[in-house]
Amino acid sequence: MIDTIRQFFRPKPLRAPAAIPEGERVYAVGDIHGRFDLFSALVAAIERDDAARGQSDTTIVLLGDLVDRGPASAAVIAAARALQHRRKVRIVAGNHEEMFLDSFDRVEVLSHFLRFGGQETILSYPIDAVAFDAAGLETAQTLMREAVPEADLEFIRGFEDFIAIGDYLFVHAGIQPRKPIADQVPENLRWIREPFLSYAGDHGHIVVHGHTITPEAEVLHNRIGIDTGAFMSGRLTALGLEGSERWLIETSDAAGTIACTVRPA
Repeated sequence: MIDTIRQFFRPKPLRAPAAIPEGERVYAVGDIHGRFDLFSALVAAIERDDAARGQSDTTIVLLGDLVDRGPASAAVIAAARALQHRRKVRIVAGNHEEMFLDSFDRVEVLSHFLRFGGQETILSYPIDAVAFDAAGLETAQTLMREAVPEADLEFIRGFEDFIAIGDYLFVHAGIQPRKPIADQVPENLRWIREPFLSYAGDHGHIVVHGHTITPEAEVLHNRIGIDTGAFMSGRLTALGLEGSERWLIETSDAAGTIACTVRPA
């Protein structure tokens, strides 16, 4: 009986802080949503920061929703492809990439897509805005197929569902709590909010995600949200990770001038 009581009051071993494997560094970028200006500045800031911190095996993770709402989705796609050709870049699929791809074949998805920022995406390609605005959904699909290069669509189809590095899991929206990663479904990875956002338990990893806009990066014990609403706030956020260290890099648009800040997370 006494031994049982002693076991109950014995201090539990402290859990080691979440970490990235030794020799690696990761930069995770929140939802870009067509803000090529902020994305270009953020990539430059990441490269300066990476060089200043010394040699490492560095991965840049884009958390999805590269497209829609902002004015330059086509340019963001081109920039992400170019970046992937010269650096280790991995990209998870967001719900807006899902809608974009599905809208080429399903008019009901196209109708939804256009109401949630898809029109800005299509018009960032060489397409006549007047003709597109006047078109019915089936004609709009034809115009889209003519304007959007197949290479862009193939690039987006190659985005991943999730990425695990060390003690961190990178997804677009979140995960279904209490469910192993292998059992997660793409719908939740790309669309979920609740019960993920309010779940206070351990996910097995620190989940790094976008999808849900917050005024500042949201750093909690079991998840880190870095969608700071670039398309409307003018602020794009990246999370840096090395060992157990975390820091934030943000680019912000103040009346057309892009500024960069770096601070601890």
